Amino acid sequence: MTAIETSGLTKEYGDLTAVDDLDLTVDDGEVFGFLGPNGAGKSTTINMLLDFTRPTTGSATVLGHDAQTEADAISPRVGVLPEGFDVYPRLTGRRHIEFAIETKGTDDDPAEIRERVGLSAEDAARPAGDYSKGMRQRLATGVALVGDPDLLIMDEPSSGLDPHGIREMQELVRSEAERGTTVFFSSHILEHVETVCDRVGVLNEGELVAVNTIAGLREEIGGGATMTLSLGGPAAELRAVADDVPGSTDVIASGRTLECTITDSAAKAGVVTALADAGATIEDMRLEDVSLESLFTALTNGDAAESGAPVETPDALEAETGVAR
Repeated sequence: MTAIETSGLTKEYGDLTAVDDLDLTVDDGEVFGFLGPNGAGKSTTINMLLDFTRPTTGSATVLGHDAQTEADAISPRVGVLPEGFDVYPRLTGRRHIEFAIETKGTDDDPAEIRERVGLSAEDAARPAGDYSKGMRQRLATGVALVGDPDLLIMDEPSSGLDPHGIREMQELVRSEAERGTTVFFSSHILEHVETVCDRVGVLNEGELVAVNTIAGLREEIGGGATMTLSLGGPAAELRAVADDVPGSTDVIASGRTLECTITDSAAKAGVVTALADAGATIEDMRLEDVSLESLFTALTNGDAAESGAPVETPDALEAETGVAR
């Protein structure tokens, strides 16, 4: 069974098309990252899946039920972590969870939910208004997990978190996936997406421009990995050797370092073998895949930068927060 399936899903606001003819399938049990710059239509898509807003045309099914006509059957089986959520400052963390249990009419153990999201008993006894951003995210996730949902929908779950908070959120997502929960989350924080997702979909200006694994996107878009070799002698004499290997391009020699772009995975071993046959001594080798940031830029034509809200990378987060990775 598919957890989410949309067909021609479209949402228009007057002359603005927020989501345009979206065909998307999310498999049961997978972690699916919905990637795109701010304003791409990610939140609008989530709102249509949850029947918070109705599509102009097209349809969506969630856990086998029609999102518009069977929302009551969907709601008890879905946990939602909305973007821009807030807490009741004077209520304790435990009381937030208890209130969600009472509202949903479930028999969850508040202590089990608390432990599941990594909140200590001491923290749960404190007013949520005193919580850090990361602790609030954990609490909100705990509230979303009440009722043990089959599908967890998270809208920008790492927004505003420092690198430590992002790692905590990654651990939560992985933990829920191991329990068999389908996780669908939107994000523009690329490190989060790359670390936890089975597949990603890239939305740009309301249109789905790619769906694949990260490895599949790298292969599909190209750009190649960068291979850097430290040699025992001058690299210039061996530049032509590396350049002759099929799948090795843009070879640069500097001092005792040889750098080339690998466009075919077989070329990795080919370059090493060719250099060894030519009598070279390879003292060190480093291989760096094309970054997800580069893939994202290629797919969105740089729209992340134009949106005024750039995609957040680990280096940018570290510079912003002062917290080293």
